Amino acid sequence: MNKRDLLLRAEGAALKAIDPLNSERKLRLLGPLSEGFMRLWPLKTLRCKKTSIPRADGSRLRLCILNGKKPGGKTVGGLWLHGGGYAVATPEMAAITFAGRLVKHENCVIVSPDYTLSVKKPYPAALKDAYATLAWMQANRKALGIDCEKLVVGGESAGGGLTAAVCLYARDRGNACVGFQMPLYPMLDDRETATSRDNRAPVWNTKCNRAAWSIYLNGKAGTADVSPYAAPARAKDLGGLPPAVTVIGTAEPFYAETLDFFGRLTAAGVTIALREYPDAWHGFDMLAPYADNAKNAADFLLRTYEAFADEYVK
Repeated sequence: MNKRDLLLRAEGAALKAIDPLNSERKLRLLGPLSEGFMRLWPLKTLRCKKTSIPRADGSRLRLCILNGKKPGGKTVGGLWLHGGGYAVATPEMAAITFAGRLVKHENCVIVSPDYTLSVKKPYPAALKDAYATLAWMQANRKALGIDCEKLVVGGESAGGGLTAAVCLYARDRGNACVGFQMPLYPMLDDRETATSRDNRAPVWNTKCNRAAWSIYLNGKAGTADVSPYAAPARAKDLGGLPPAVTVIGTAEPFYAETLDFFGRLTAAGVTIALREYPDAWHGFDMLAPYADNAKNAADFLLRTYEAFADEYVK
């Protein structure tokens, strides 16, 4: 076993021992704390501008605009939705996510909203914020320096689930502005699956998942009264959705629902690109970037992003 594999196992064991998100009480406590802490994360290297846009109720939605514009070629616009089980974190997470990698390597402008966390308001508050940001990007495309009419939507974990939800919502509203989507190891299904039912992996597991869905769906998780815009795995019709890209680890709870969702996308005629990573746990690319799996995933995502941007973003 090489040094990187030993480090990965050690980190996984430590994260599993800490398990800070394994109850509703902990999530409700950590949600506000994470906001205060993560807003201080430096994003200077990503040339971040922070602004806000109005919500329908008169409040303001905070945005982080990450400038990856480079000389020559088209500038692609991307909406990036942070993870955190819908309950914790802020858009400053871009410092460690694939969004940050895009800004460093690609000609792009990434907008990441500080969507309403479920510990403040349950679904559909986060979806409304995400779609409002997408609509704002469409209306302000030229002012943002975006050259293409089509946009990319992506995110990790809960942000991946929200990515799929926004794409469903946009499709059903007749809004075809999304060129392709990147729901990375997405949180898609409030119903337990073969890999989320009895999962004890590091970072995210059955206990975390149950707690997060309960808060996001206001106690309705697993019932018949759940919209596919809340849990996209419940959508019966996946036809007409934008092409989709993802990576997924075999050890994590979202493995089964991701394979099922992407399999149904393929059956519906949607172009997909999916890569699996044996024994990788949730968020492996962010939390263990030194690991071979993480490096391979980052390379796959960048290459696929470039190919899909050339093909689907005009």
